[in-house]
Amino acid sequence: MPQVFEFKLPDLGEGLTEAEIVRWLVEVGDVVAIDQPVVEVETAKAMVEVPCPYGGVVTARFGEEGTELPVGAPLLTVAVGSEGALGSVGPADAGAGSGSGSGSGTGAGAGPVVSAVGSGTVSGGAGSGSGEAEASGNVLVGYGTGAPVARRRRVRPEAMAATVAAHVTAAAAVSAAVPDAVQGPVAVVSPLVRKLARQHDLDLRQLAGSGPDGLILRADVESAIRAITEGAAAPTPASAAVSVPESVSEPTSLPPVQPSVPRMQPSVAQPAAGPAVERIPLRGVRGAVADKLARSRREIPDATCWVDADATELMAARSAMNSAGGPAAGPKVSVLALLARICTAALARFPELNSTVDLEAREIVRLPEVHLGFAAQTERGLVVPVVRDAQVRNAESIGAEIARLTEAARTGRLTPAELTGGTFTLNNYGVFGVDGSTPIINHPEAAMLGVGRIVPKPWVHEGALAVRQVVQLSLTFDHRVCDGGTAGGFLRYVADCVEQPAVLLRTL
Repeated sequence: MPQVFEFKLPDLGEGLTEAEIVRWLVEVGDVVAIDQPVVEVETAKAMVEVPCPYGGVVTARFGEEGTELPVGAPLLTVAVGSEGALGSVGPADAGAGSGSGSGSGTGAGAGPVVSAVGSGTVSGGAGSGSGEAEASGNVLVGYGTGAPVARRRRVRPEAMAATVAAHVTAAAAVSAAVPDAVQGPVAVVSPLVRKLARQHDLDLRQLAGSGPDGLILRADVESAIRAITEGAAAPTPASAAVSVPESVSEPTSLPPVQPSVPRMQPSVAQPAAGPAVERIPLRGVRGAVADKLARSRREIPDATCWVDADATELMAARSAMNSAGGPAAGPKVSVLALLARICTAALARFPELNSTVDLEAREIVRLPEVHLGFAAQTERGLVVPVVRDAQVRNAESIGAEIARLTEAARTGRLTPAELTGGTFTLNNYGVFGVDGSTPIINHPEAAMLGVGRIVPKPWVHEGALAVRQVVQLSLTFDHRVCDGGTAGGFLRYVADCVEQPAVLLRTL
């Protein structure tokens, strides 16, 4: 007899507690293999394809596209057959993973329902026998099987679907043969369908299922609920609300009936309907950014200082770097990469700004590595990819990593690990054509350097007025980790390196 396994949204790591369904990759009735991706979800960090640890027939999906689910909520149910009756559907071999989970439950219509998040060896509920369900060997942040999976034979999808349909038919036949007073199981696989029916006092035995062999689907229950709601909301005819007595004992005492003449009501012009209010849910990336910015403003006493710098020499140095060696020299070095390298040199001189504050211990924690984040605007919102160990990279290496992370951000393929763990952020808002800003610190970091656009401006150079390439630099810092003197020294060193790139050679 097949068992129905409930696959729940697993822990996606990095402290994430929820995810939004972006796209279902399977339909109800599809045959899935072990470790086959079944749904694409969006977390506050990245887009993730979630693989199913079971092989079998998909019997239910929970949540439409755009629905946000918490970790541990059901994603889908899969009917998995026993080795003798159905065999297993999946790859011939699967590698061993780590971690295991167990759960039990009882469902009706297609065998016992077994719930697990991810999961390895799972036993059936009481009264349904027990057996081992072969699950994924993959590990998606903490779930997968702990024991190696034995070789399994394949079965044709047609055979699996036919067996599950036969089991549903048998359950429906048993249900029909038992009197209503003692009837138990009905042709329902999904626990969500049962819960929805209970909430609206629906008798599932009175519904005709539209699924295979009479299987009652969620759409059937929702249709019945709509029918009941529309019937209850139907208006009562006016004639039925008037009560007329059949006989009157003293008709002479009644006043004469006056003919009713309808009153003419003056017409009142109705105001034209205005544009509808648009509500945009704060979830996914936008929700995470909103929470982090609000927390930063709430917890960090920030201050901002800024300075204008003559970037003419920096632009000339970049042109010389990119022209040296010709096409064989490799990818061109970007201005952002040069500014990032200047930041790592400045943080080596002013390590106070590469730190965080431990509120519980009331300590400033100075960090030895510089994990440099940079703000990137994408269709999904603002994200901050992180260049790991930037303190040991040169400008060319930093530039290559920025290019790789930017492309991953553009396509929505950044991993949670690539979006967390930053210690200092570089924000190039000059790409939006603005000169200055007072950026909000990327919590729990201690500082952020903002860079405006580089534009020709009149500038006093060597005692004479000249047109130079000028940029505004702003530093927002946590006033708990340092005073204004340290912040000013950091920003002045960055500006000196921009104006005279040779200053940076001293630290290379």
